[in-house]
Amino acid sequence: MNNLELIDVLDENGMFTGEVLPRTEVHKRGLWHRAIVVAIVNEKNEVLLQQRSEKKEKNAGMWDISVAGHISAGQDSLSAAAREINEEVSVLLGYRTEVKDFRYMYCFRKEQKFSDDFIERQYYDFFILRTTGVDDKTLNFQESEVQAVKFVDLTELQHMIDDKEIVDRNEVYRVLINYLFKF
Repeated sequence: MNNLELIDVLDENGMFTGEVLPRTEVHKRGLWHRAIVVAIVNEKNEVLLQQRSEKKEKNAGMWDISVAGHISAGQDSLSAAAREINEEVSVLLGYRTEVKDFRYMYCFRKEQKFSDDFIERQYYDFFILRTTGVDDKTLNFQESEVQAVKFVDLTELQHMIDDKEIVDRNEVYRVLINYLFKF
């Protein structure tokens, strides 16, 4: 996470305003912007989850979807998804993600107020990335962002949602669970 990261400001309809501001200013003022969410799914139809670092400014220590992050100014969603995977979670032995590997699911918008100085108004682009041969024991992760990772099956994911052990991304989980049921 980079507090000096520049972000394109959007209007309430998701259209670019032409304004580019630091991420901290966007959240402080509660301006609309775009982010990505990626669910990494292995050949066993399990979803990779990350446990957020205790140092994160929101949802510290909670389990979360595989990858989530802001889209930097001038960047497209697919590039942001690949960047976030490479920043937060990567695999030993040169594993690389490519744009063609992502499946776009849908876009949704969400508003959350964490404090008077941290208001999140985001349009999320949700992707699924299917992988093979990835073992959570061989994953490297950025310790400033992530403190643990694990693959979970559909049943465990549903229990974590029900028990509120996972970041509230119900819009994503609903679509993800429907997708996983098809396999």
